[in-house]
Amino acid sequence: MARPEIAIVHDYLTQRGGAERVVLSMLRMFPDAPLYTALYEPATTYPEFADYDVRPMWTNRLPFLRHDHRRGLLLYPLAFSGLRVDADVVLCSSSGFAHGIRTRGRKVVYCYTPPRWLYQEASTYLAGWPRPVSRLVGAAGPTLRRWDKRAAASADMYITSSVAVRERIGKTYGIDAKVVAPAVHPLADGASRSVPGIDPGFMLCVSRLLAYKNLDAVSSAFEQLPDNRLVIVGTGPEGGRLTATAGPNVAILGSVDDEELAWLYTNCAGVVAAAHEDFGLTPVEAAACGKPVAALRSGGFLDTVVEGTTGVFFDQADPPSIASAVRGLLEYPWDSESIEGHAGFFEETVFANRLRAAVGGPGGVPGRWLPEGAAA
Repeated sequence: MARPEIAIVHDYLTQRGGAERVVLSMLRMFPDAPLYTALYEPATTYPEFADYDVRPMWTNRLPFLRHDHRRGLLLYPLAFSGLRVDADVVLCSSSGFAHGIRTRGRKVVYCYTPPRWLYQEASTYLAGWPRPVSRLVGAAGPTLRRWDKRAAASADMYITSSVAVRERIGKTYGIDAKVVAPAVHPLADGASRSVPGIDPGFMLCVSRLLAYKNLDAVSSAFEQLPDNRLVIVGTGPEGGRLTATAGPNVAILGSVDDEELAWLYTNCAGVVAAAHEDFGLTPVEAAACGKPVAALRSGGFLDTVVEGTTGVFFDQADPPSIASAVRGLLEYPWDSESIEGHAGFFEETVFANRLRAAVGGPGGVPGRWLPEGAAA
């Protein structure tokens, strides 16, 4: 049987995030596949994309979009609707637009979430945007939702990263998506470099510094844990305020490189994760280093944390609940080998086998979509 021709379509390549890591995993699976995208800015995304056949669309000729992709929200539906990709299987990596392409082949969508700015959190998502853009997007909302639902209905299969997003896809589109957990890549290929001024044994929080990440509550929780230290890694608009209000046992490091982050994971006592996440990356990165996590009982963490084996949950993202969970984590006799074994479910080979099975490519191995013991 001839190998099917695969093409990949992604919304835009202008940042370094989890979705872009998933696309790189897809390209390693299908290295001959062309990658179509609305925007490609090599300086601000992963350099590995330069090794593949990236085909930017006409929207890429507008430099103001490459510097702020949000300005093109009204253009992307038009651009992707006008794109025809005739491969046997078109694999769309999408949280808003790529699923709108046209093809005679089989269209498989790996959906990170239905677009929040259309369905869930428009006021939060659009806060801080240029006012003309936010007003136009708000006015065009009904038209954009109709386009989005038609695009979703044109797919032959929907795949997503977690049970929480599968439920959201079901409510939004009436589609029953398969769950295929994305690959989590080793940090710095095992290399590490210590961070000056940080001694082993701290609790670690890795997050963008945004209001909805509940970092205020995490930082405040350590007022109740004066003998323990919290290290927060990340950047974002909340950085200045968090630094100004942090207690003496809270250190906010800002940005670190992968080698420093690997050292932090390896030398922490555990990780705190308090936001509602679609997938829940940090518990898996912690597990790869044999470290437990205290996580909000919500969203993707229900898939990536196994209570009593890889971590503990707290039910409310408030300081008392977080402090109580951290105490429980620090007192529990964790088995680092069991924690590391859990991380193996999120290796790239596992992701590749499950995704090949879903798209009908060679080498696909059907099996469990979620690790044993996941709350979902």
